[in-house]
Amino acid sequence: MGHYYSHLSKTDRYKIEAMLNSHCSKKEIAAELHVHISTVYREIKRARWVHLDGDTWIEEERYNPDGAEKRYRDNLAAKGAPLKIGNDFEFAGYIENKILNEDRSPAAALADAKLEGKQFKTSICVSTLYSYISKGVFLTITNKDLPEKPKRKRQYHKVKTMKRPPRGESIEKRPAEVDSRTTFGHWEMDTVYSKKKGSKALLVLTERLTRKEIIEKMPDRTAESTVRALDRIERRFGARFRLIFKTITVDNGGEFADVERLERSAIRKGKRTKFYYCHPYSSFERGSNECQNKMIRRKYPKGTDFGKVTAAAVKEVEEWVNNYPREILGWRTSETLFQECVAALGF
Repeated sequence: MGHYYSHLSKTDRYKIEAMLNSHCSKKEIAAELHVHISTVYREIKRARWVHLDGDTWIEEERYNPDGAEKRYRDNLAAKGAPLKIGNDFEFAGYIENKILNEDRSPAAALADAKLEGKQFKTSICVSTLYSYISKGVFLTITNKDLPEKPKRKRQYHKVKTMKRPPRGESIEKRPAEVDSRTTFGHWEMDTVYSKKKGSKALLVLTERLTRKEIIEKMPDRTAESTVRALDRIERRFGARFRLIFKTITVDNGGEFADVERLERSAIRKGKRTKFYYCHPYSSFERGSNECQNKMIRRKYPKGTDFGKVTAAAVKEVEEWVNNYPREILGWRTSETLFQECVAALGF
């Protein structure tokens, strides 16, 4: 039967103008638009304007469809509660800087404000901030500037079966305390690389309890380069390495094939750590590592030639990741928690 309880569209308003110019009655217009006749009367009354005929200089009232549409849109936008942000330009500028220049998510930007002790006239929750961004309240931020769309649908893939045993000790034999994340010193390790021929790679390690990230640049993804990179990390930590790196969990990639040298210390006799290997095609068993890799990809998208990335730039990304406030850590940073855990060891 039409739209007795729906709002008039812009096309409906142009129809009203055309039928009024054709001297149609209000009843005929209502029948054409499938609305009540009182709707037509109210619409014409709200959108009247005085027209001055250039020939006769006689004023007459006419219906203005464009004016009616503008008034409708303005009234629609004014519905609901007023924006909390109001004229708090300092708060808006702070949020815009955090998202655009420091690559924070909206939630992390609000967490930074608390960590830094910032006081603004405005106080909003995360969902309200996301809503404001979607509605275009901010001058320079849109949804395209956000690092990742929320609630993205997960893609499911068929899990392939294992055709050979792991290169070292299976993750099935890893101590239960590692799974529960109740103790410090258990890491996940992976490589981030480009498929471009001759491109260098990054060795990335993530501590499971604190989410502390270590990123080491490598000339390639060979087992030899991986061993040498881990040797450099051990030398930096010195005697503390054994207590801070109790276990390391990796996948079955060729870069982790030399388990004997990976476990052997480069600064003393004996082992430096214990390696465990995930099941094939089970990246979720290194969930923290995979999550951190996504953060690195925000700075270095797929296809990046790491041969053109300096070691200093890599360390800047490492620092950015470690000082990013995390919801899972109670909006604290990995660096803060890591230093607390290291201090508890007596160093």
